[in-house]
Amino acid sequence: MSAFEKLPKILDPELLAKSTYSARESWRVFEIMAEFVEATERLNAIRPAVSIFGSARTVPKDPYYTLTEQIAKQLSDAGFSVISGGGPGIMEAANKGAYFGTSPSVGLNIQLPHEQHANAYQDISQTFRHFFARKVMFVKFATAYVVMPGGFGTMDELMEALTLVQTGKTRKIPIILVHEPFWRGLLDWFKTTLVDQGMINPEDLDLIKVIDEPEAVVEAIFKHYEARGFEPSAEEREIQLNL
Repeated sequence: MSAFEKLPKILDPELLAKSTYSARESWRVFEIMAEFVEATERLNAIRPAVSIFGSARTVPKDPYYTLTEQIAKQLSDAGFSVISGGGPGIMEAANKGAYFGTSPSVGLNIQLPHEQHANAYQDISQTFRHFFARKVMFVKFATAYVVMPGGFGTMDELMEALTLVQTGKTRKIPIILVHEPFWRGLLDWFKTTLVDQGMINPEDLDLIKVIDEPEAVVEAIFKHYEARGFEPSAEEREIQLNL
């Protein structure tokens, strides 16, 4: 047997490729940590804030776009920073409304091969590579969730918020669905399937409010906090550290 044949098997090209990938995967942890640290430092000063979600495909002439812009403007003028996904459609409408209001417009952008590009109406813009890091920031700094009509991404954010509040992994915040006709089928399914089959408790439906008017959205958020203020309690801050 030659000396070359006695070399460790790690020199096998396939094993080398696997080893290199494993090393990259391990070092990626530091990239994720850096993303969390940078975002937390940039966003710490924006409280109280409201996160607004909705379709990236909604065009400016769509009534949903106009409604979102109105809600965001009123929230901004009422003293809330407005957080959106930073892209087009409903995200742009939310940022635009807040941008022309009195409080900061915040965009949490995500790097995607399609659909996502940063809109022009952001006072604070933060770009993420990882969906999960971005989702934590939506919840971590939100005083309320306002959910406009949207697709899979919007549903993902809605279900994430409901799950975190339901399980006590974050503090209880208003989760407001806007435009009742759009949400009617989903809410009926919650009642007739999830509740009836014992998948959720009837009181879990109380986590959701359905509101159509911009003024009523702002009023509902203030009403939720009128007896306690917007700042998280010491216990709530501890819970949020474990998001």
